[in-house]
Amino acid sequence: MFIQTEATPNPATLKFLPGRSVSPGGPVELRDPAQADRSPLAARLFGVKGVSAVFFGSDFITVTKAEGEWPHLKPAILGAIMEHYMSGAPLMADGAADAGPEESEEEFFADEDAQTVETIKELLETRIRPAVAGDGGDITFRGFKDGTVYLAMKGSCSGCPSSTATLKHGIQNLLRHFLPQVREVEAV
Repeated sequence: MFIQTEATPNPATLKFLPGRSVSPGGPVELRDPAQADRSPLAARLFGVKGVSAVFFGSDFITVTKAEGEWPHLKPAILGAIMEHYMSGAPLMADGAADAGPEESEEEFFADEDAQTVETIKELLETRIRPAVAGDGGDITFRGFKDGTVYLAMKGSCSGCPSSTATLKHGIQNLLRHFLPQVREVEAV
């Protein structure tokens, strides 16, 4: 098995491409070792000293480190990914949800903004999320209120030094271009 790695804009996160489907049911983010029991692969990855978060995309895995250097962490992470795929274990444990919003991720917007929200979601899906996935992350819609779009940043986007620029100069400008009622974009 050959696993490619790619740098991301976030120096604390590295993207791993195993050359096969990872999370076809939707992205899954695990931000601490206590959540690792949901996924045998996450449990292996959190077993590597220094790993602080794991994100599963459709065909990639991003790993965030809290300590250590990539040249020392990368071989252990590659080994954990290889062992997982060679074992034939599922990505998620029996009874654990594959993906989908957590209860704390409920969307909020006024009924009269439903059409605007539909357009925001379409733009996110077709223009923004594919580009962000290329950098090992994901952005999901959380809400719209008083001209402000609220988005959740995941994977390599979470805590990335360039995430503010991505939000303010990239996503905000794109949404304002198509939807004049959008004044601002904020991360939640």
